[in-house]
Amino acid sequence: MIVAFSVTPLGVGEDVGEYVADAVRVVRESGLPHRTDAMFTSIEGEWDEVMDVVKRAVAVVEARAPRVSLVLKADVRPGVTDGLTSKVETVERYLSS
Repeated sequence: MIVAFSVTPLGVGEDVGEYVADAVRVVRESGLPHRTDAMFTSIEGEWDEVMDVVKRAVAVVEARAPRVSLVLKADVRPGVTDGLTSKVETVERYLSS
């Protein structure tokens, strides 16, 4: 499964990069395939391991912020691996033809 998620601290002012970096650090340390862009972090793995990482990413932000917003989108497709790469490669293949 692939999960794209965004963790945003609320009540800490406009500069939230430090808090977001804490959440991304949890993802990177997980060892699961992942990508981070300006709006979301995507992570790929089995249901329990992905959700554990999301939960820990929220917890690390929650430890420093009075409120946390979580936006999550999941592609649950058993048996598919390397979807983070293959889905983008498919789109790129269509764009180049």
